[in-house]
Amino acid sequence: MVMSGTPERLPTPITESEHATMRFQELDWQQTPIGELSLRVRRDPALDREVHEIKLNDEFLMSSLFTVSETELGRSAVSRLDGTDLDVAVGGLGLGCTAAAVLADDRVRSLVVVEALAPVIDWHERALLPAGGTLAADPRCRFVHGDFFALVASDQGLDPHEPGRRFDAVVVDIDHSPRHVLHESHAGFYLPDGLAALHGRLRPGGVFALWSDEAPDDEFTAALGEQFCDVTAEVVTFDNPLRQREASSTVYLARRPQ
Repeated sequence: MVMSGTPERLPTPITESEHATMRFQELDWQQTPIGELSLRVRRDPALDREVHEIKLNDEFLMSSLFTVSETELGRSAVSRLDGTDLDVAVGGLGLGCTAAAVLADDRVRSLVVVEALAPVIDWHERALLPAGGTLAADPRCRFVHGDFFALVASDQGLDPHEPGRRFDAVVVDIDHSPRHVLHESHAGFYLPDGLAALHGRLRPGGVFALWSDEAPDDEFTAALGEQFCDVTAEVVTFDNPLRQREASSTVYLARRPQ
């Protein structure tokens, strides 16, 4: 899924007094092949903080209120690796929390982040998101505009600069879950053939990590076990201030055999 074009709406400057009373400000909006994509920031008076949100049509894709599991995804993937000079690929840029967690480990030599929606890359390069300026300025990090799932299955692979390149870890945060995908073309990735293609993008001993917004899926965990070893489905809990209760996500981790 590739998206192009220029923003159709541009943010207007807000004064300090306006900022104190605003509900939200739309920073960017674009029509994409999968719907209307928007980035907005709002002031949450209860938490006394700014909240960045990405919406696709009427659905909230990401919120800076909930980044614990995305951060844990990146941290867990790299923590399972030994050695130094690690090369990592991340599928899905979003708010940048997973990529930032990967780069927080000094052993990471390079990070390729594959993002299908060009505006999301643009938001980071323009520092419209909290992590954007940091990621774009890190010489280890490079954004690739492309469809992660198509690239995994292609002869080229995940790095257009180095066709066929393999990584020490491949970390994915794109769909809601293996069963709840953003586009039907993603579904095959979570089946045996798709996981076999991913297996080929990892170095021996490399780690695959996947974020899911749903509880552990025994059927998907079993499918992972057909291609990988050391498979786990770890539940990550975090506070949901909107509903005033605990929420959870799942981080799947698996290793390519040596």
